[in-house]
Amino acid sequence: MTSRLSVRLARLLNMVPYLIANPGISAAEAAADLGVTTKQLMSDLNQLWMCGLPGYGPGDLIDLSFSEESIEVTFSAGMDRPLRLTSTEATALLVALRSIVDMPGMVDPSAAYAAIAKLEAAITGAAPAPSVLPGAEPPVEPPEVATVRAALADGHALRLVYYSASRDEVAERVVDPIRIVLVDDNSYLQAWCRQAEGVRLFRFDRIEGATELDEPAAPPRDATDRAAGLDLFQDDPSVPLARLLVRADHAWVLDQYPMHRVRSNADGGLEATMRFATLDWMARLLLGFGAGVTALGPPELVAAVRERSATALAAYAEAGPADSGI
Repeated sequence: MTSRLSVRLARLLNMVPYLIANPGISAAEAAADLGVTTKQLMSDLNQLWMCGLPGYGPGDLIDLSFSEESIEVTFSAGMDRPLRLTSTEATALLVALRSIVDMPGMVDPSAAYAAIAKLEAAITGAAPAPSVLPGAEPPVEPPEVATVRAALADGHALRLVYYSASRDEVAERVVDPIRIVLVDDNSYLQAWCRQAEGVRLFRFDRIEGATELDEPAAPPRDATDRAAGLDLFQDDPSVPLARLLVRADHAWVLDQYPMHRVRSNADGGLEATMRFATLDWMARLLLGFGAGVTALGPPELVAAVRERSATALAAYAEAGPADSGI
């Protein structure tokens, strides 16, 4: 609860200067830029009406004129004044900026390093200096990452060459970009996938090629609302669901793979579920865990794992004992 309130407070504090910089923006556009649903945005705007300066009367509280068609700040209660950072705040901002500058797609590296140089100068009081070592080349953004960011800024559709880890294959997809998000230390493009007809996340380090198309991005009107509730591994009922028994000493796999805990057993083992795209890929994954993870269902997955196990054991038996000579 505390975490959610902190996130909302930060969003509310950023919302006023954002709306001042974008007078008359529609609720749908603002919600897309701020990464919330239209419903949540309207709730935030109603909350802002109750925020302001001590006294909390007319002329003290933030005042807004808003509807789904247009939003305008009529009184900012001083929120439009330039922000002055303490040295501690500037240092924290510098650390945060350095932590995301190497994450693909999150920021423009050249702009980020310029900002880092200015922050360092503000903290030390010295003249701004390049934030790279003398003689070192500034970081170069991979072309596919730059293309994705450009398409998002231009509002254009994209053709991606993408490696899908769940299917263990590379395929082309045409997508309508929505936004860039950070999940578990990985950056993703959130977009409407025309092939899947749904909102999907595309991890930047798995994008092998990107082409900006000469056509506007056109995700469905409710795609942003769907995207706001999208988890990294969407529980799509059309995708097969594996039921697994995870041994106690292999509980770490729940942190490494998109598994959902169902129950804990008396011996410390866990029962979990996991969506998978292809039977072949899932069977190979489970065999890699040995006896640490057992397939409980569906029946075709259990049969596939048993068949592969029997084939492997037969191959070992046929090979005979290993030669111990040197």
